[in-house]
Amino acid sequence: MPHSEPAPITLNSKNLPQIAERGNVSTPSYDRTGSKHGILHVGVGGFHRAHLAVYVDRILSQLGLTDWSISGVGLTPWDAAMRDSLVPQDLLYTVLEQGTDDSSAHVIGSITDYIFAPNNAEAVIAKMAHPDTHIVSMTITEGGYFYNENTHQLKVEDENIKADLAGKGPPVTFFGHVYEALVRRHAAGLKPFTVLSCDNMQKNGSITRSMLTSFAKLKNPAMAAWISENGAFPNSMVDRITPRTSDEDKSFLASKFGVQDSWPVVTEPFTQWVLEDQFCDGRPPFEKVGVQVVSSVHDVEQFEMHKLRLLNASHSTIAYLGYLAGFKYVHEVFADPVFSKFVWNIMQQEVKPLLPSIPGVNIDKYCDTLLYRFRNPALKDEIARLTIGGSGKIPQFIMPSIAEQIMKANATGTPEIAPLHRLTLALAGWFRYLTGLDEKGAEYTISAKDEPSVDDLQKRARAGGRDPTQLMAIRELFGDDLRDDKRFMTTLHEAMASLNDVGAKETVARNV
Repeated sequence: MPHSEPAPITLNSKNLPQIAERGNVSTPSYDRTGSKHGILHVGVGGFHRAHLAVYVDRILSQLGLTDWSISGVGLTPWDAAMRDSLVPQDLLYTVLEQGTDDSSAHVIGSITDYIFAPNNAEAVIAKMAHPDTHIVSMTITEGGYFYNENTHQLKVEDENIKADLAGKGPPVTFFGHVYEALVRRHAAGLKPFTVLSCDNMQKNGSITRSMLTSFAKLKNPAMAAWISENGAFPNSMVDRITPRTSDEDKSFLASKFGVQDSWPVVTEPFTQWVLEDQFCDGRPPFEKVGVQVVSSVHDVEQFEMHKLRLLNASHSTIAYLGYLAGFKYVHEVFADPVFSKFVWNIMQQEVKPLLPSIPGVNIDKYCDTLLYRFRNPALKDEIARLTIGGSGKIPQFIMPSIAEQIMKANATGTPEIAPLHRLTLALAGWFRYLTGLDEKGAEYTISAKDEPSVDDLQKRARAGGRDPTQLMAIRELFGDDLRDDKRFMTTLHEAMASLNDVGAKETVARNV
């Protein structure tokens, strides 16, 4: 008789013993009903479920601690889909680790509560204000911080921030919810909770502190002072490639591991979290479950700079140039010898010379590791995922290296030791992508969900065409200094012209 796989089991609390019995999927070994919500996390997306929630799952299972389970919060209307997937599964989900040669599956149980904020802001505020909540963490993407990259100030002109400052209705923004909860904790004589950013941003904790206290000052200067004096905002560096989950991933999980999960997380075996030890109301022993807990923001910033300017800059480079060149997956880009060499030369020649040395870290080995991770075909990491939110990524991942190369050339008077043409081409790739027109003239959609300022950006991109001046005029993204550098602007004009004339593949080949 032909061999047949056992029928997949629907993931929920009732079925966990059956899943565990099969022996090919790890499952929570702790009592999920008896734990306290020590952490409230805003933004329960793929990355959170592959990263912080996994570390907390280890804390609950390996260390037997019961005070640190997670209460998840969906802040935006788009989070309804995650709620509708997780709640019927009793907030259980599967992490599918896809390695180059093998795969493994793990049911994660650390999220034991979920609140959908758009129709229940009061429940979010009350949960944050509860004495059991010691940490409020978040992955809200760069746009959720309302941070002006040019002025380094809170975007007080944003309609959502203005509405939360006016306070005439339930809060909408992360800062609006956090502020209201801290007001209640202050009135109750409690400590503030630690606000822990898990977003992929340089100085994420410092930016969080600045934006929240700026918001609080406009509401109540006395509260702002209390938050500043008593609160804690650790900086952290987070790293784990987490593609969007596809129907194919769900089918693979069901057929190979026998688990029917409506929204599993697909990720790589690699994971890293460097975390500043700055907490004001206690924390779990993260260092016992693989987190690199360090003593100062300086330590975090060095790891952060390596990661953002090598890994994330590489992702942003191939996102737009790769999309225009017709690639679908990241591993396909790095299987192309020209694109692979182009990214390697960016890392080695235009970024590596600017980076600080970290004791025990070999940058060349780190770059080799990145290429190995990028080439993982099992992940099926879509280029389209990397194109999301360029206005938050390009100023962080690409522009600092360009700016430092300009300063290096100006200081030495020898531009040849400060190359920037490849990084500039990465920027030009984003500008060309923003037109919403592929190299054959067919339109594609860039949604406001993926790029909040898409209307203005696309208008400028299409009006400018081969000329990048209109986009470079956005001060909050690029400031003023770069537009005054003749070498950079000439290089950018040439890159734009080449992308329009011969396309992304040929332009990359000419700039390897």
